[in-house]
Amino acid sequence: MSTIFPGMDPYLEVPELWPGFHNSSIVYLSDYLRPLLRPRYLPAIEERVFVERLQQREIVPDVLLKKGRPPRERGGTAVLDVDEALEVQLPGLEMHESYLEILDRHNGQRVVAVLEVLSPANKYAGPGRDSYLSKQREVLASQTHLIEIDLLRRGPHVLAVPEWLVRQHASYDYLVSVNRAEGMRDRFRLYPRQLRQPLPRIGVPLADGDPDVVLDIQAVLAQTYEAGSYRERLRYDRPCVPPLSVEDQAWADERIRAAQKDDER
Repeated sequence: MSTIFPGMDPYLEVPELWPGFHNSSIVYLSDYLRPLLRPRYLPAIEERVFVERLQQREIVPDVLLKKGRPPRERGGTAVLDVDEALEVQLPGLEMHESYLEILDRHNGQRVVAVLEVLSPANKYAGPGRDSYLSKQREVLASQTHLIEIDLLRRGPHVLAVPEWLVRQHASYDYLVSVNRAEGMRDRFRLYPRQLRQPLPRIGVPLADGDPDVVLDIQAVLAQTYEAGSYRERLRYDRPCVPPLSVEDQAWADERIRAAQKDDER
């Protein structure tokens, strides 16, 4: 089913579903770009691995510490209870986070661009943010273009472009930034978007003066949404998480009711 909202669906930002949406969106970004990049270039999905302390993440519970009594063991004519146990959950979890690279087949498969879709772990203090910023610095110090897509309203700013600089020119809920390797790296092409606006079509830079390919982020979102059956999975009967303003929640509720009426026809 098609998306309910003209741009980003804010209900997709719910922490419990974001990891699956994030990883699927990287796959569909790759699928969208592949025919546009041929024959010289190809997309490659790569992965960062880090250990996240559970209490730092919104998408996983705090350390579990409780006392529990296992089911009674039955055998022969007597029924015995095992001793009470203390159940604990490890305070760390190995996280795998995908991102996309564009490789130049004419130049030893050199990485010409990196595309990142931000996750909550990238925005809050901890190993996930440290890992993301390390990769960001590595790209900015190279001859590789950097594209950052932030579809999360909540969390500190972490894109390479300073937040104060963006706020001087636009207000936004979502932000896409393109930093090209050629010339000065202090220049950014920005695509700020409000909740009620479609996500942008951006130019993805390549190498040797080849023209940019056009990436329609809204189209990729729609494909990810449909493939993941998010229309049936998202809790549209509840207020959005993270919360919207009163005005935006009323606007969202109206769109949800209209979509439900269309579904009933």
